[in-house]
Amino acid sequence: MSTKKILFIAQEITPYLPESPISTTCRHLPQAIQERGKEIRTFMPRFGNINERRNQLHEVIRLSGMNLIIDDTDHPLIIKVASIQAARMQIYFIDNDDFFKRKATVIDDDGNEFDDNSDRSIFYVRGVLETVKKLRWIPDVIHCHGWMTALTPLYIKTAYGDDPCFKNSKVVYSLYQDDFKKSFTDKFHANVKFNNINDKHVEQLKGKDVDFETLTKFAIDYSDGVIQIEDNTNAEVLDYVSKSGKKHLLYQGDLEASVDAINDFYDNL
Repeated sequence: MSTKKILFIAQEITPYLPESPISTTCRHLPQAIQERGKEIRTFMPRFGNINERRNQLHEVIRLSGMNLIIDDTDHPLIIKVASIQAARMQIYFIDNDDFFKRKATVIDDDGNEFDDNSDRSIFYVRGVLETVKKLRWIPDVIHCHGWMTALTPLYIKTAYGDDPCFKNSKVVYSLYQDDFKKSFTDKFHANVKFNNINDKHVEQLKGKDVDFETLTKFAIDYSDGVIQIEDNTNAEVLDYVSKSGKKHLLYQGDLEASVDAINDFYDNL
């Protein structure tokens, strides 16, 4: 029996960014899953406040060089990599000067969310999936962490649905207390579309400002499973998961208490 492969798509990971529920989970969960015999790959955005020299990031030339078109603009895709030696983990970084050069993550120094966070999310998810294709690595399970990864389930089930790398992949979406405050504009639904994605696929997003709940429910609709990683997450979203009929894992406690349940969840998808 072949080793199951798990792709982790993270919004943030410590030590590259400060500790948070997402960053600490995405630092330790992949390591724990790897130690349980699974093969892993882990991705995050190369935000501009990540110190490349201190963390020894370097560009992977053979993976870089593609352009992704978002809102009729070409954006070069740059791939970098670093290692967490203690965990025997490589982290792949999705980079682009337009979206990730600024010295911040998703908010500015005054606490305002960036207007282009929606396009940054599109670029990040598409960048991860294109890089995984170049790696010729076929994940059994794709586990998404943070709202910036919310388009992954849609893309796996539509634009990449027939791709040999992803056609059998199951997608798991995580629930955190990571609500954003500034809704995405009504251009978001149009910018999301590419390849064979049409209006029907993004009907829930069309003609409205997309807030956190709308985006999360949209991710759930296209996911195969949902895991509540953090306690006291959005009550309306939890109710939506419960009524959706999707396979879901409720909050299990801290990460150490959750790892075996999450590992079993992967196996039983």
